[in-house]
Amino acid sequence: MLDEITETYEEMAREISKREPLLIVAPKNVGSTVNYQLSTINSNDTWARDHGFITLVDDQGDARLLDFCFNGWGEKFESELDNAINRRIYDEGKVKGEYVDCLDFVLEGGSIESDGQGTIFTTSCCLLAPHRNQPMTKAEIEARLKRDLCSERVLWIDYGHLVGDDTDGHIDTLVRIAPNDTLLYIGCDDETDEHYEDLKKMEEQLKTFRTMAGKPYKLVKLPMPRAIFDEGERLPATYANYLILNGAVLVPTYNQPDLDAEALKLIGEAHEGREVVGIDCRSIIKQHGSLHCCTMQYPKL
Repeated sequence: MLDEITETYEEMAREISKREPLLIVAPKNVGSTVNYQLSTINSNDTWARDHGFITLVDDQGDARLLDFCFNGWGEKFESELDNAINRRIYDEGKVKGEYVDCLDFVLEGGSIESDGQGTIFTTSCCLLAPHRNQPMTKAEIEARLKRDLCSERVLWIDYGHLVGDDTDGHIDTLVRIAPNDTLLYIGCDDETDEHYEDLKKMEEQLKTFRTMAGKPYKLVKLPMPRAIFDEGERLPATYANYLILNGAVLVPTYNQPDLDAEALKLIGEAHEGREVVGIDCRSIIKQHGSLHCCTMQYPKL
């Protein structure tokens, strides 16, 4: 199992390092042939998306590195080591910008999507879940998001959850923002699938959303991978957990040629001008995450 995961990470690292600098956080030198920087730091888990800095860049090109609290997705798992990584890589000079202490508020990078123009998308089942920011109310949480992320509004998605997901419904497994006011979302056409009803409700809610200009979003439905199981447990496989790079998009695939090809095509069309690269994520999904979950991007300054 470890060899399979290592092979997948090697492939992902190779594709990233072709296009932009790569920083790897690991407890020891990983001995890879890929060109990367290394920060030797112990961690609890592998999901950089959720404990990494959330970065804001202003009109002058200056960055603010927001260090939110990560508490293991609502105190489900140990997180003390992960929660210390941001400060370490900042002190080492591996990331540049103004450090902003937001550790009094729990927020995971996978739980939000931003269009960069004033709108934040999130899911109520995650941000309002127990053991995150209680006793704060929804209105108080929304106000905090708008303040810290310099946003004008928050659109809350009230439906959608993948079986096997430990995060309480991260948006990066369900709905992603693309150029030209496009939302890519996971759909389910199989009425016998346990996701069908909830994802249908999510689809209907997305149809009610409007852009800042008052126009409907362009909706693109991604296929739902056929059920994948590990030791009798269904895994949260999704094509929405893709990673956008400079000039490319890395898309998780699951050895389901017809659905993989459909997802690659739809994501490529939505992100026109970027090379679309499929990465077999059957090993990573056994850990209940995928490409977007285990990475976090930082701006070039």
